Formats: sequence, structure tokens, C-alpha cells
Amino acid sequence: MTEQEIAQLAAQAAEDKKAHNVIILDINGLSVIADYFVICHGNSETQVQAIVDSVKKGVEEAGITVRGREGYDEARWVLIDLGDVVVHVFHKDEREFYNIERLWKDARTVSAH
Repeated sequence: MTEQEIAQLAAQAAEDKKAHNVIILDINGLSVIADYFVICHGNSETQVQAIVDSVKKGVEEAGITVRGREGYDEARWVLIDLGDVVVHVFHKDEREFYNIERLWKDARTVSAH
């Protein structure tokens, strides 16, 4: 499975839990952190955790190892490390505040489907 396919799988799993404004950014060549960011948000801490759980379950069922997860208990900005794909699940307020899409404005947006 390619990194882009992993990103699309994660995006679909997020959408399955009604994540809002799901985008995939191709940051390959712009950062050594990862090749793709999947960014989305939920409107409550409960929804953020449900999105994270769905992404984790979806990628693990596809044989992808979750290397790490940060921020789950607070559910304000959760990072899921899938290696060359990093999933950012924000609470709506934090997404608006941090606006990481603006920070990565040179990245190419990839279709989530």
C-alpha cells in the first residue's frame, strides 16, 4: 500500500465518523516529517476520540502499524503517526486557532476519495 493510499484510507475512516473538512496534503519534498498529512476536525472531544478510534481501527485492519498517538485524552489536537503519513484530528476550536493548512500552503492537496 502506498503512502497516498494509506492517507486516503485514514481520511475515509475519519469521514466514516463524520469528521469535518477532511483534507490530505502532499508534503513530500517540503518536510522530512512525513510525506502526507491528513487533517480533519470534530465538534466535540467525544467526536474527536471517535474519529481517532476509527482511523486507528481502519489502518490496523489494513495491516498498517500505528507508530504513535498523542493528545487522545485531551482530544483537542490528536496526532496519529503512521510513518510517512501523519493524521491530525483537531477539535474545531483548535483547528481554527492553529490553521496548519496555512502553514503548509505550498503543499499539494490530494483528493480524499
